[in-house]
Amino acid sequence: MARQLTPVNVGMIGYGFMGRAHSNAYHKVNHFFDVKFRPVLKAACARSQDKIRAFADRWGYESVETDWRRLIERKDIDVVDICVPNNLHAEIAIAAAQAGKMILCEKPLAMNTAEGQKMVEAVEKAGVANMVWYNYRRVPAVTLAKQLIDEGRLGRIFHYRAKFLQDWTINPDLPQGGTALWRLDLHAAGSGVTGDLLAHCIDTALWLNGPIQQVCAMTETFVKERKHTLTGRLEPVGIDDACAFLARCANGSLATFESTRYARGHKALYTFEINGEHASLFWDLHDQHRLQYFDHRDQSIVRGWRNIHVSDSEHPYHKHWWVPGLQIGYEHTFVHQVADFLSALEKGEQAEPTFRTALETQKVCDAVLESARTGKWVAVP
Repeated sequence: MARQLTPVNVGMIGYGFMGRAHSNAYHKVNHFFDVKFRPVLKAACARSQDKIRAFADRWGYESVETDWRRLIERKDIDVVDICVPNNLHAEIAIAAAQAGKMILCEKPLAMNTAEGQKMVEAVEKAGVANMVWYNYRRVPAVTLAKQLIDEGRLGRIFHYRAKFLQDWTINPDLPQGGTALWRLDLHAAGSGVTGDLLAHCIDTALWLNGPIQQVCAMTETFVKERKHTLTGRLEPVGIDDACAFLARCANGSLATFESTRYARGHKALYTFEINGEHASLFWDLHDQHRLQYFDHRDQSIVRGWRNIHVSDSEHPYHKHWWVPGLQIGYEHTFVHQVADFLSALEKGEQAEPTFRTALETQKVCDAVLESARTGKWVAVP
């Protein structure tokens, strides 16, 4: 007899990379996770009728809208999934909260802390479930790192270092703005690599290592002007192409972060290393199913870095997938996030990271940008 699941009707706003990743997760979650709720792809929304219709037909959405306000007004929508440029997050999220909708929002939360604070206040006033798509928390190896740290295996933490390197904007003829390249437009993105790539690094760091108290940053925009897709004119580039910063953490550890879109040869090199009193951890997105671990307490004749293949049924999330030894990939992190959201909904809890949790990452991003502008250490509020 088939399980009787409670439908949760999803309204997707946006149809790009993340729209596809999220839609795939909604399709897969009930095949692998025993949760009470079943996502129903009720409506997809974008300004282009032709493009959103093609997206809806491919992914199985029942209907389409070309105005996000109409989608939010619909009584048959339970969850609003926001997969649009950053400058639209706040207006949509606040309206959705006021309409009593649950909200899943792409990262970063907002354009800045002030905007993010309004979003937090809106969802908390409405009492609606909310979550931000910082999906790297749900990589099993990263979740395992969290488990090992929380168990005290590393002891006192001394250092946290992270980097996220890409190379896709080196060409000076690449335009800015528009549907495909809004991340290069300051007015749509709010910042460059700080809000796009470093936001992931910061969220993971806050989750694994605790609050960041102070930062000292530098940024650079290597290509000062680019043709704008929408206006056809050569316009100043306002985003940061690269950013590096030092940080002091509340637990007494020191941290370094680096991100750039000008590291030739790197498409998505995200790594972090944590050095503790007793042990160290290292993780690499390019080898995401492995966690490297060194424990000084091992007997000296066998002491060394071990390479943990995170694929056993006792490892985070893996009991829901294949037999031990078979790895999973990037898309599964979104399935895990949907599963955690639905599980929390069943328990009457909030799945992390909530809007309020993601606001802490926004505060660090803002402090980083302020430090880069002023050339001074800046306290994170």
